[in-house]
Amino acid sequence: MTATQKPIGSGFDARSTTGEVLAHVDLSGRTALVTGGYSGVGLATTRALAGAGARVVVPARRPDTARAVLAGLGDVEVDELDLADLAGVEAFAERYLASGRGLDILVGSAGIMAPPLTRVGPGWESQFAANHLGHFALVNRLWPALAAGDGARVVAVSSRGHRMSGIRWEDPHFQVEPYDKWLAYGQAKTANALFARHLDVLGQGSGVRAFSVHPGVIDTNLQRHLPLAEQVAMGWTNEDGTPKNPDMFKSPEQGAATSVWAATVPLPADRGGAYLEDCEVADVATDLFDMSTGGVAPHAADEDEATRLWDLSAQLTEVNAF
Repeated sequence: MTATQKPIGSGFDARSTTGEVLAHVDLSGRTALVTGGYSGVGLATTRALAGAGARVVVPARRPDTARAVLAGLGDVEVDELDLADLAGVEAFAERYLASGRGLDILVGSAGIMAPPLTRVGPGWESQFAANHLGHFALVNRLWPALAAGDGARVVAVSSRGHRMSGIRWEDPHFQVEPYDKWLAYGQAKTANALFARHLDVLGQGSGVRAFSVHPGVIDTNLQRHLPLAEQVAMGWTNEDGTPKNPDMFKSPEQGAATSVWAATVPLPADRGGAYLEDCEVADVATDLFDMSTGGVAPHAADEDEATRLWDLSAQLTEVNAF
């Protein structure tokens, strides 16, 4: 644990929007990449960055759908990428690097939540694979472009759900213990936070900083794997599918605000690698079981755990830029 998890008094809060965060930010001449940038919070992130003048690359598992959604948004381009397919990650990265462009911002917004057990690649559990390992491989493959940028930022979109599980070192892919979709999700979101923490340590020499963010609770397609009855039982929605407590939900523009804040706003050097929420550096959580309170779990902010995860991820993906 380090002192990075201390608020800085940003002047923003949970209801701040991307427009407010970027009101005085000019991203002309900058290039950003947003995974999942054509749906939900990712789409709001793409709109915000493009609106501030950035050229935005959106790698998409469904490129035709992405092009239709993003049509007319400005300087936005779409390419094909499935984060659960490491060969596809490599192919995308090779195409990008061949263009000769640097990369100033990378926001890992794509993700899945609580699906039925699905195995990808060599038998990996899909949430750990797509939410973490795919982004790990992507960032490492694109490292020459990030290092060539002028103070590039990498933002890993985590979740308060990281509190549900640390890294399951003995069985990360649920090959021994029965699959639990929420423990799997918690592990993947912890992995996002630990990844950003160690990437920041490794990247500082190249001027690259990394952060993880909790976007908040937003009603998006992320919940597509959850039956309505389960959402009702969890207190999220009413029987008719409307929000149980509308004030609990952020708009996509509010949810994306922390990502664009992390990607663009100057932050103190000693906050590098920190976990952020509500456009602020989060404190360490004091009650992991109360999801209504903020903060990062100690297991998601531990530098030894972050180093260990980096080594495991490099071994699994056979990719390591460092």
